[in-house]
Amino acid sequence: MKENKENFFVTHLPTITLITLPILLVSLGYSWYKGNEYIQNQEIKYSQLQEKVQNQENLLTKTREDLTNTTSLLTDSIQIIEDNISLTKTESQKLTDSLSNTLSREQEKVSSLQKETEKIGGTVGTLEKLSQTDKELLQKYSKVFFLNEHYVPSDLSEILNKYLYSEQKTQYIHTNVSSPLTKMIDAAAADGVTLYVKSAYRSFNEQDNLKSGYTVVYGEKSANQFSADQGYSEHQLGTTVDLITTGLGGELSGFDKTKAYTWLQNNAYKYGFILSYPKGNQYYTFEPWHWRFVGKTLAQKIHDENLLFYNMEQRKIDEYLVSIFD
Repeated sequence: MKENKENFFVTHLPTITLITLPILLVSLGYSWYKGNEYIQNQEIKYSQLQEKVQNQENLLTKTREDLTNTTSLLTDSIQIIEDNISLTKTESQKLTDSLSNTLSREQEKVSSLQKETEKIGGTVGTLEKLSQTDKELLQKYSKVFFLNEHYVPSDLSEILNKYLYSEQKTQYIHTNVSSPLTKMIDAAAADGVTLYVKSAYRSFNEQDNLKSGYTVVYGEKSANQFSADQGYSEHQLGTTVDLITTGLGGELSGFDKTKAYTWLQNNAYKYGFILSYPKGNQYYTFEPWHWRFVGKTLAQKIHDENLLFYNMEQRKIDEYLVSIFD
């Protein structure tokens, strides 16, 4: 049986070969075709992929170039902006400095103008004040200047009895001197020193009568040494008082030996009073009781610099007139 099969195969081999070979060739051809088609497709895809990759690379390159260009442009722009900012800051600072200097100059002008205005205002105020102040109040009388019989202080006030040595005669004082006078007497009392007003304002006629009486009693030569003629007395100004105290030497004679006189020497200037006729003056004998109001400022100067009122130049004295009642 086996042999038969082998014989059959050998006998029919050519036929079988002829039949199967074409089929095999066809199959191989088809497979080759399909394989070749696949390869071509893959090559096409690969080519397309390569083209895509190349495009991407080109795009990337361009993007990089654009980025580089943009970066360069931005860097330049930033530098320009920074330069502009720096320039703007510089110009701004210059402008600020210029405006500041201009403002400073204008402020100086305003300040100067304000000071000038204040100065003018002060001058106007001073002139107005001077116009309202009796120019006679600081004149040097006592044989120098003359007050006529019509001169009367602008305002007189009665001195209270408790400040008077004698209540039998009413005494008057310039109204603006009333307060400094009473304050001085009260301050002395607080220090244990008694002071009284013996004589204050005297009119032209009163001085005339007083001088006439002294002339009769002491003679003209002697009377002229301690009493002013009418029109030359400081008492007519209403700013001068004769002060006395109690006890030994309390009257005019010997007043310079009392503690009242010592107190006045040390304190009267604080209230605006000065001693008109100290020792060595060229007008009258030493009168320790005779005190004249000249204002605190001038009295302070006379005290501090040890000056004599009647030895000062009148023009210097007049400078204190505006502040006499300050």
